[in-house]
Amino acid sequence: MSENKILIKLLFSLSAIVILQSWLYAQPDAVWTKTFGGSEYDYGYSVQQTSDGGYIITGSTGSYGDGSSDVWLIKTDTSGDTLWTKTFGGSAGDEGHSIQQTSDGGYIITGNTGADVWLIKTDASGDSLWTKTFGGEYDNDEGRSVQQTSDGGYIITGSTRAYGTEDYDYDVLLIKTDASGDTVWTKTFGGSDDEYSYSVQQTSDGGYIITGNTRSYGQGSWDVWLIKTDASGDTTWTKTFGGSDGDYGYSVQQTSDGGYIITGSSSSYHTGLWDSDVWLIKTDASGDTVWTKNIGGELNDEGQCVRQTSDGGYIIIGSTASYGAGNYDVWIIKTNALGDTTWTKTFGGVNYDEGFSVQQTADEGYIITGLTGSYGAGGFDVWLIRLEPYVVGIGDELLAVPQQFALHQNYPNPFNPVTTLHYDLPENSFVNITIYNMLGRKVRTLFNQTQDAGYKSVIWNATNDNGKPVSAGVYLYQIKAHQKEGRQAGEFVQIKKMVLLK
Repeated sequence: MSENKILIKLLFSLSAIVILQSWLYAQPDAVWTKTFGGSEYDYGYSVQQTSDGGYIITGSTGSYGDGSSDVWLIKTDTSGDTLWTKTFGGSAGDEGHSIQQTSDGGYIITGNTGADVWLIKTDASGDSLWTKTFGGEYDNDEGRSVQQTSDGGYIITGSTRAYGTEDYDYDVLLIKTDASGDTVWTKTFGGSDDEYSYSVQQTSDGGYIITGNTRSYGQGSWDVWLIKTDASGDTTWTKTFGGSDGDYGYSVQQTSDGGYIITGSSSSYHTGLWDSDVWLIKTDASGDTVWTKNIGGELNDEGQCVRQTSDGGYIIIGSTASYGAGNYDVWIIKTNALGDTTWTKTFGGVNYDEGFSVQQTADEGYIITGLTGSYGAGGFDVWLIRLEPYVVGIGDELLAVPQQFALHQNYPNPFNPVTTLHYDLPENSFVNITIYNMLGRKVRTLFNQTQDAGYKSVIWNATNDNGKPVSAGVYLYQIKAHQKEGRQAGEFVQIKKMVLLK
């Protein structure tokens, strides 16, 4: 073969590799972006897709309302266009940090009003049904995360100086309320120094998982703190993660295997010369480390929110000074089930932009909220970004294939009216997934066909085979997977329970 032919063949091969790599790790594009705000400072801290396919956002506004800063509630349609907005607050500084659509179609918000934790319940139109405050007379207390619990009440976490172990130091605060927002119990966690909490979730055993950071325990100045409690809020175990410098945990979620995924930032372990990296920590059900990943560049990068995705991997939202258009940019990171990065994307301009909340949408795209100083009406504006679904390439399947069959707990659970069922196929299989009521009668066949090996999911919108909504209650979901290839013929069968609220 001539040297020219060899060179041409080599160049063709290299080009093919570059094209293949760009296809395997292509970034999903933004379907649209929206800004909300006026001439002052407006922030978006939490977003969720609602049962009508639109979105609900909470944060704070200095442009509208009655005070220097009010809780801001924004409802949009599926295209991100405003349906209505509401403000809550007085003359003191008020902020909304976390929102969830509740089983009655309304919304629950937590944040702070002045120096107290604030819990706000609204109807489906955003009008206030009741509000509750928690805190001391003079001390600073704030709510950072809220979730409706399986009994119809609410769990809130945040930080407190009014209750706790030491005067003037902050402790982690956990508040359980009934459906009317009245306190069932409160718990605090902390030592001789400061502790903060940012995220809470009810776990499949009825208890709670909390993450934040601690200066009282661990290896350095600040460590990530993971706290597991029982249903009464009593500590089951705690874990710290970190080194000699500042390490912070901002978001936690129970994963489909019963363990936990945490994101935040780490200055103890980072790739650059200074500042911090996004830190991703995967634990087992006991809180012991399975793996950790640092993602970042030379400057300051941090993760604010993490969610497990339908393919068994993870989506992270945060900010980056290492990459993007300038200053800080919104940074979206997608990983596989092992925490290895499959793609990243930045949004931003020459000014300060940051992402705080992300959720995978029903069509397996993503919805993101945060703030932008680069675009909008002035100051900072609430920023809403909709990403299209990501088309999985063969590279994603090569990165992580399950080692065994598994059916995982649906998420969210309890739910109304949409939930996602996750399952693992180590081999190509014929898969049947069926919903039953507690009498054993079939309600809905969700899936009944052959699938390739991989991390899989299917969505149920709480309807029967005729497309009619089903009543609230406990349901069973069953998987049957007939192995078509591999070690031996056989059938995998597993059943789990889920709770539909209305």
